[in-house]
Amino acid sequence: MRLIDYLDKGAMLGAGAPCLTMGEKDLSYSDVQRLTWRVARALHRSGVKPGDKVAILSSNDPIAFACVFSVSRAGAVWCPINPRNEAAENRFILDAFDCTSLIFHSAYAPLVEQMRADLPKLSLLVCLDKPTPFAPALDAWLDDVRDEPFEVATVDDIALIAGTGGTTGQPKGVMLSGRNLETMSALTLTSYPFNGRPVYLALAPLTHAAGVLCFPILTMGGRIVIMPKADLTEFLDLIERRRVTHTFLPPTLIYMLLENSKLAETDRTSLQCFWYGAAPISAARLEEAIGKIGSVMAQLFGQTEAPMMISTMAPRDHFNADGTIAHGRLASAGRPTPLTQVGVMDEHGRLLPTGERGEIVVRGSLVMEGYYKNAEATAEVSRFGWHHTGDIGYLDDENFLYIVDRAKDMIITGGFNVYSIEVEQALLQHPDVMDSAVFGLPDPKWGERVAAVVQLHGERAVGAEDLIAFVKGRIGSVKAPKQVDIWPDLPRSKVGKVLKKEIRAKILADQERFG
Repeated sequence: MRLIDYLDKGAMLGAGAPCLTMGEKDLSYSDVQRLTWRVARALHRSGVKPGDKVAILSSNDPIAFACVFSVSRAGAVWCPINPRNEAAENRFILDAFDCTSLIFHSAYAPLVEQMRADLPKLSLLVCLDKPTPFAPALDAWLDDVRDEPFEVATVDDIALIAGTGGTTGQPKGVMLSGRNLETMSALTLTSYPFNGRPVYLALAPLTHAAGVLCFPILTMGGRIVIMPKADLTEFLDLIERRRVTHTFLPPTLIYMLLENSKLAETDRTSLQCFWYGAAPISAARLEEAIGKIGSVMAQLFGQTEAPMMISTMAPRDHFNADGTIAHGRLASAGRPTPLTQVGVMDEHGRLLPTGERGEIVVRGSLVMEGYYKNAEATAEVSRFGWHHTGDIGYLDDENFLYIVDRAKDMIITGGFNVYSIEVEQALLQHPDVMDSAVFGLPDPKWGERVAAVVQLHGERAVGAEDLIAFVKGRIGSVKAPKQVDIWPDLPRSKVGKVLKKEIRAKILADQERFG
């Protein structure tokens, strides 16, 4: 299936049924179909050819999400752009992924203006909601375009290219095919409860997990209720008012939801499946969520290169056969899904037996086609014929997967990936910093918090708060450390490499000793 097939399948189940909803405005399946015909035809008229890369830059918005399917209908490849990224990162993505077109919301017009001079491949710019000095508004661009059926054949099966940060700070382009997304959608529909026509509430960014979870919803003719910003009180109101059946939140927002005074009085009886993922979750807070939200919590584990469904834990799997909560199992990432092979491998390519720890590896039709124009990185991540996740874990006797660490220096904080080298490089831009080590520490709110230990030059005396503010100004608040310790020297190996694991272990030991 192509991306557009998910929408068209839903339309076959009822063209007049609500498809995309935001606020009090509904777009039916017929409305969205007609819009995709027009946008696809306009893309084709503007010179977009099959296989061309079309980027979309917007916060959650129904018209922006409809354009995703328009790109597919035009035979082109969707490149989701994260609006939270800094200009330099998005400029790199647009250039490295060979994007020829960009559809954006006016809220990000200053960002586009800042980037476009350095993007000679970008020949088409369209603003979703109003004209800008350098781009027409979508309505004007579509003014004379017919809303009759239109579709262009694709040149291959690549549906989208998603950026994923690397340890160098430069994103790699993950090529996901129609087969990858079809596998993910099939696993979603078989792994979790779906009774009747679903209503999916999308609060998390549609550029991430919340977006690809929409595809299986559409195949069932479901309604997608879109929230433009994270407002948990409104989120609870919509669950009750729209009779929401499915939703997704990262652990950080679930923790905040559990503290919301409106939760207890909200009618949650419509919920069938409340997905969580994208970061480690506290087992204690998960048990609290089961008690306060209901027996609907459902875990998913995946990564951009193997989207969403490497392993799953349906609501029923959170409980023992006698109905009691399976406390030990709450720390797991669920069981490997039926259409994926999951193993645990040592550094020599040997698959390890049950209970032994090693790198989690995956193969099957869920795994990406490779990194765009990066054969070396593709070969590295595909060693021994398996996709290497970079996560360290083990499988237990019941085939539940447990993730215990990460091989790569990646920190997942509040559902966002932060790469330590990028933060270290930002710290090193400060004139007083001689060296630094950045790592993740357990955090009850964020899953992990970014922490740093720095060594200053000579007699310099910059404070921790000043360093945090300095980093925020360069790479944003999500990636900036929440904690900075200043040491007179950092432990190093014989070749001068900073021993990050030793530093992290000492910080954790001190926290345990001194509280």
